[in-house]
Amino acid sequence: MLNLTLGALGVVFGDIGTSPLYALRECFHHGSGLPVTPGNVLGLLSLVFWALIIVISLKYVLYVMRADNRGEGGVLALMALAHPKPKLEGRDPKKFLIFLGLFGAALLYGDGVITPAISVLSAVEGLEISTPLFKPYVVPIAVLILCLLFLPQKYGTDKIGKAFGPIILIWFITIGALGIGGIRHNPSVLQAVNPLHAVRFFLANGWHGFLALGAVFLVATGGEALYADIGHFGRKPINIAWFFLVLPSLALNYFGQGALLLESPEAYHHPFYFLAPNWATMPLVFLSTMAAIIASQALISGAYSITHQAIQLGYLPRQKIRHTSHHEIGQIYVPLINWAMLLGTVALVLIFQRSGRLAAAYGLAVTATMVITTILIYYVARDLWKWRPWIALLVSAVLLTVDLSFFFANLVKLLDGGFIPLVIGLVIFTSMVTWRRGRYILGQRLKLKSLPVDRFIEQLETEKPYRVGGTGLFMTSVPDSTPPSLVHNVRHNHVMHEHTILLTVVTESIPYVAEEEQIEIKLIHPGIYSARIRYGFMEMPDVPACLERSVGKLFPYDAKAVTYFLGRESLVSTRRPGMARWREHLFSFMTRNSQKATDFFKLPADQVFEIGIVVEL
Repeated sequence: MLNLTLGALGVVFGDIGTSPLYALRECFHHGSGLPVTPGNVLGLLSLVFWALIIVISLKYVLYVMRADNRGEGGVLALMALAHPKPKLEGRDPKKFLIFLGLFGAALLYGDGVITPAISVLSAVEGLEISTPLFKPYVVPIAVLILCLLFLPQKYGTDKIGKAFGPIILIWFITIGALGIGGIRHNPSVLQAVNPLHAVRFFLANGWHGFLALGAVFLVATGGEALYADIGHFGRKPINIAWFFLVLPSLALNYFGQGALLLESPEAYHHPFYFLAPNWATMPLVFLSTMAAIIASQALISGAYSITHQAIQLGYLPRQKIRHTSHHEIGQIYVPLINWAMLLGTVALVLIFQRSGRLAAAYGLAVTATMVITTILIYYVARDLWKWRPWIALLVSAVLLTVDLSFFFANLVKLLDGGFIPLVIGLVIFTSMVTWRRGRYILGQRLKLKSLPVDRFIEQLETEKPYRVGGTGLFMTSVPDSTPPSLVHNVRHNHVMHEHTILLTVVTESIPYVAEEEQIEIKLIHPGIYSARIRYGFMEMPDVPACLERSVGKLFPYDAKAVTYFLGRESLVSTRRPGMARWREHLFSFMTRNSQKATDFFKLPADQVFEIGIVVEL
């Protein structure tokens, strides 16, 4: 538990843990026109404190994180709980939950690109406080650090967490100590715990006070990452780390910065760094930079988890996924996502140059995802946990009021860069629904080319193809029909194997399926078997291993004598009803660039036989 808690510190809490670098500064920099007065400082501190309590502690740690899908978290896992049998095709009264979940997951990619950029930039900018000579080198140093962050990802969050955990532990102890130092000089700042200061702040500042919520929200931007990373470390280590270290350290530091501003309003340009004595500036910049690197890890790990879930649930094409731990199955590495996020993050640093400018683009995507999470958790509480509807509605209404307040306050950032994560999210969302729709249409087209199993068996009785030794396994995505690859093989080669298996692999809306429940196999004709293998959305399929455990009970089975027949579809865009032409081209492109079925299902390459099929979309 201690190791997992330390690892969680290094992976999960980096994002929210580095918010003190820029959050309170942006409250006065945000274009809200707020003067640094005692009333405004206490009001904003009260909002910051209660944002941590309501959004993170109550909503995520104590409420949302209870909705783990057999140990896995994130908006897609939550969607699977809220709507266990999602259908994008046909009538489905809960279809909107699918779109909400997919869009929420897509937005996290946008957040994952911005978080490393703003965290690293804000930390490196501390060099300017020690000497202005560093100013021309801030952007190049930030780009170099980002490259050094993404390169070791292939070694996995297990090793990264162990390396980062002690550093982030020192970070939280340090910022807590700095906060205590500031509070000691002006203990009156602790009055901000009283929420009446937040009320007075809104009454005094009106519209400008509401706009400041966009900056206040920066203190809570790591909440969704906490939930997405449950699968890496588990709920209990995250809870322990939050309540016993992270929350106290964050609260102390924010109050310490507030105490400094009460005494020296001119320090609002960088209250975090000015909180430290002069001799500690350079060491603090170094520690902040390390913490900023770690801050990015939460979103990177979350992006890996969401990608894996989306692939298994059928919303993204197959990609290469590497497991990096023998102990935690949720610890994975996705090369394509890693390099795409690196390119996006570096591009943002080069475009925006300053963390203050990036702050304008930060927050909108996260608040939208949080709104979506609140809507989905309502259905989980009502339908899965069997709460009384009025209780579930009341809790969700309170949380939704807070989420929507932050969302609309961030909406004014749209033209200042807030559109960037939304555009990234929209591109990912379009790809997800196009892939799902394309796979459905492809399945329908293949079904037209397939024969019902009973008709195929009737033809066998008439044609009586020659039987050869061994086992032929034909994979199909259309259950209860004969795979086109089998039809073509019999039609052109006039042979069948002594044992023929028609196999369908299905991904369930649960993370894991028990080994004894994974495969169902039955005899449908002498020598012909129908098989169905079930996996959870967090599992990596291993078809040969699953077959070897089960098929030997039905007939003599030699894994090395199995020939795997796969259909290789050549897609042709047409004007047939289904999808727009541009979506058909997008689907074809995604199909061509997806991971080969041989690798994804762990089939031995020298035993695979592919049969080409032309399919008109």
